[in-house]
Amino acid sequence: MARIFCIANQKGGVGKTTTTVNLAAGLALVGQRVLLVDLDPQGNATMGSGIQKRDLPLTVYDVLLESATIQEAAQRSTSGGYDVLGANRELAGAEVELVALERRNERLRQALKAVADDYDFVLIDCPPSLNLLTLNGLCSAHGVIVPMQCEYFALEGVSDLVNTIKQVHANLNRDLELIGLLRVMFDPRITLQVNVSDQLKAHFGDKVFNTVIPRNVRLAEAPSYGQPGVVWDPTSRGAIAFIEFAREMVEREMSPALAAR
Repeated sequence: MARIFCIANQKGGVGKTTTTVNLAAGLALVGQRVLLVDLDPQGNATMGSGIQKRDLPLTVYDVLLESATIQEAAQRSTSGGYDVLGANRELAGAEVELVALERRNERLRQALKAVADDYDFVLIDCPPSLNLLTLNGLCSAHGVIVPMQCEYFALEGVSDLVNTIKQVHANLNRDLELIGLLRVMFDPRITLQVNVSDQLKAHFGDKVFNTVIPRNVRLAEAPSYGQPGVVWDPTSRGAIAFIEFAREMVEREMSPALAAR
């Protein structure tokens, strides 16, 4: 049975897509079966996985409207070693169409049930806003992974997101919980970042992942080559950190038998 996680933050530009793509590739490298679901109409996670979003015959849009299954719409990321339920600009219209439909919050959850035994992890890349697309992701997931920069305003954003998770948990998805906070684009030479990191650990305790993702230009370069950073330059500091994060996720979330696979 797959463990399903949203990678979400209501603040933009915090590395959600970079985290999703590189965690998916890192998990694949350590032997896990992974599905990446791109819920952002920009389709950056799709492109970053080496899949041309304009050429997709079927996307997550078709799955949400129940005109296709995940098995029919998913593509293989040959560079990343995982499957991708891709997105493109069509998805921007899905929110308007979903408003009038029954079970509009549960379309993705129902679709994922059919492939729950085919994967160990499902990672959902959410857009940077609380809309019907993000809500579909949150209603489908067992938990939320929050990538965040260690800056002052990021603390406010995390507080808002934690409240959103609590509301969805109370009203729509009793399985949903905060899995952890991932510190990204971290530079230990900057005193403010170190101070914010310490505040996070003091307040959230073991909800802060041990792994820290450093600021790393190779991670930023990789999408232009259609590859995850852990594949594009596996020796870079960022790639090594994401593979370590993948191992930490397996240790936290999977059974001993799967973790040793």
